[in-house]
Amino acid sequence: MHTLQQIRTWSATHHPRWLVIVRIALGLFLFSKGINFMRDSQLVERLIYGGQSLSENNTHWLPIFITWLNLLGGFFIMIGLMTRFMALIQIPILIGAIVFINGQKGGFAPESELGLAILTLLLLVFFLIEGSGPLSLDAYFQSNRNRGSRAETCLNRAPEAKPILKTHPKKSRCLFRQRD
Repeated sequence: MHTLQQIRTWSATHHPRWLVIVRIALGLFLFSKGINFMRDSQLVERLIYGGQSLSENNTHWLPIFITWLNLLGGFFIMIGLMTRFMALIQIPILIGAIVFINGQKGGFAPESELGLAILTLLLLVFFLIEGSGPLSLDAYFQSNRNRGSRAETCLNRAPEAKPILKTHPKKSRCLFRQRD
């Protein structure tokens, strides 16, 4: 657990702003792949099953599962919500695409997307380690985690007085009024 905390600390202090653009581009790419798979579901089935008929396979759910994971994972990575978890979910899909699908076509065939799949896999591993960065919903929720508990803090300071919580965008303070 100590190593995970070191990674989070390093990530928070060493995250350049331009990586946000790379994260958004990666999310858009995965989201667009999900849309393409949804638009042409036969393509996904041909890529996964090859020449086998669908009656020979027990994995009828796999094309639907991959399509929805690409859609949701791409959207969540794009907005920076649960980025590490979504990258972790996307990595096995990309490894399967690299090993099985591009292996069937041949890695250097003209219609092969092996280079793009490897680049996507490397970016997913990078964002699995690095996280979503400061311009993301993860960072927003982390910084506003304790915002709702300020009234309880006021009550704990002076239980005999009636607190009035005054809020300001950058700070809040407790004002107390004597009970009648």
